[in-house]
Amino acid sequence: GIHCRLDELLVERGLTLAELSRIVGVSVVNLSVLKNDRARAIRYSTLAAICTALDCEVGDLLVRAPE
Repeated sequence: GIHCRLDELLVERGLTLAELSRIVGVSVVNLSVLKNDRARAIRYSTLAAICTALDCEVGDLLVRAPE
């Protein structure tokens, strides 16, 4: 599967989920679903906005989970 490193990236950048939500215009609930690896899909525009806000690459945010 895929693991979302959102929690780790937020800590590294000193941001909260609520702050990220405000910056990217995505609800805290939807970001929480992504953060907890429960998302089934993500829009490219959302992915791009998160990566821009966190100054990271897609591969920094989404990684393959160990088997």
